[in-house]
Amino acid sequence: MARRRPFLTALAAGVLATLAALPVHARCEGMAPEQRLQNTPREYVGQTLDEILDRGRLTIAVYEDFPPYSWQEGETPKGVDVELGRILAQGLGVEPEFRFVQAGETIQTDLMANVWRGGVQKEPVANVMLRVPYNSDLACKIDQVVFTGQYADEQIAIAYRAEAYPEAVANPEGGRDEGAPVPAFFRFDPVAVENDSIADFYLTSFPGGDIGPMIRRHRTMAEGMAALAAGETMAAMGPQAQLEFGAVQGVRVHEPPLAGFALGRWTLGLAVHTSHRDLAYALDDAVAAALADGRIAAAYAKYGLTFLPPKR
Repeated sequence: MARRRPFLTALAAGVLATLAALPVHARCEGMAPEQRLQNTPREYVGQTLDEILDRGRLTIAVYEDFPPYSWQEGETPKGVDVELGRILAQGLGVEPEFRFVQAGETIQTDLMANVWRGGVQKEPVANVMLRVPYNSDLACKIDQVVFTGQYADEQIAIAYRAEAYPEAVANPEGGRDEGAPVPAFFRFDPVAVENDSIADFYLTSFPGGDIGPMIRRHRTMAEGMAALAAGETMAAMGPQAQLEFGAVQGVRVHEPPLAGFALGRWTLGLAVHTSHRDLAYALDDAVAAALADGRIAAAYAKYGLTFLPPKR
């Protein structure tokens, strides 16, 4: 299932982009909730905070084969979200237990399987799931889950080969590089994207419709970055952290303006079953403390990534 792993970013961001386009109204007005809580069997609900403390272990759902966020090298968990999971467990005074899970068709499917219901084979839920898009409308729709612990933002960016754009000037403070490629460049310059990702959808629907022939679609963003490094394309577009992780010498990453993008940046957080709000509060406290003392920023720096502080 590794071929499906990178599709999650597009699914999560796509949900947010769709919700962002909804008309402004009172919170949860006109949004019907999903299956009611009383219909969820007790064995799927997960452990209480007291049970977690007694057991001495916090089970944490992270996505499999999803560098730089979460993956395994042999039996060793790696990635930014793994570092965050350790921070959460430390905040509770317990040990982390990571469950590497596959991506479902939608973020709702992932939450159902890993937070409030369990998988099709009746696998138990985790105590907390990471890398969940934080959005008010999504929270209204999925009332079986507490969305909390906003720990970072993610955004769409563009990576490019410096030799392909000799007039580009790197911005030492980050952000946009003067003279570096923006989406309009891709009418003429080949660009790598992950197939069926939010960047793919954005470029395909770009005004004028003439970017399509220059899009080079890859199974994963990592493969797209490898193609960029090999000179097969001049640029790549996707989540900034994935671009930075795949960048080699001579490849720069910048944050250009993205005209008409419904949501080019989104906030990430935690998901906990709604019946365990005390656990949600405790985990949010652990995130707040780690944001304040720089441990989450350090986790991103460990993997060579730019940390984007969340809106809390």
